[in-house]
Amino acid sequence: MAAANGVATAAVKRAVGKLTPATTSLLLCDIQERFRPLIYRGETVVRTAQFMTSLSKELEIPIVATQQYTKVFGPTVKDCFANPEVDMAELPIFEKKLFSMLTPECSAHIESLGSERTSFILCGIEAHVCVQQTALDLLEQGHDVHVIVDGVSSQQPFDREIALQRMSQAGAYLTTAQSAAFMLMKSADHPNFREISKLVVNHMKLPNEFNGPLAGQP
Repeated sequence: MAAANGVATAAVKRAVGKLTPATTSLLLCDIQERFRPLIYRGETVVRTAQFMTSLSKELEIPIVATQQYTKVFGPTVKDCFANPEVDMAELPIFEKKLFSMLTPECSAHIESLGSERTSFILCGIEAHVCVQQTALDLLEQGHDVHVIVDGVSSQQPFDREIALQRMSQAGAYLTTAQSAAFMLMKSADHPNFREISKLVVNHMKLPNEFNGPLAGQP
């Protein structure tokens, strides 16, 4: 009976999908220059990516990025980082043609981050292709996947919407950048609370184009 209760407790913990810095990594999927003007609400995706990379630096969360066929689609957008010259110099960026981020090289790097890194925050494009396939691969491996809904998009809004539904149905957690930030801190007693609160306030001052549809705007 005790063993059964332990299994039930573990199942409940797995189901709620809490985030902690020590077990989390941030994945930036193909936020590249060629895509930037083509993506629905693309500037919000870039602004959200910058917020998430800044948050990850404050909390010492590893960041991993990929670029899809860089020769055609260009480099990662520098505006995804508050200090691109420094931040991008330290960033592991993996070239790929596979749609999923989990190429052998990228997977090996993720494994090198430690077996305790079992939760993955996903930002990037396109939601219905590379982001979705990355999420499904991670879920299939037994990891928690947290999709930042204001940090992912596609060229077509309908593709984005269906991709979010598809990932959620498969077991990914849909959340927002701000919600993830506060879950990672857990308490106002967190030593980085003041700095992260500043990031949140500054981020909230910027336009979030995904608020429009919720408010009945086009």
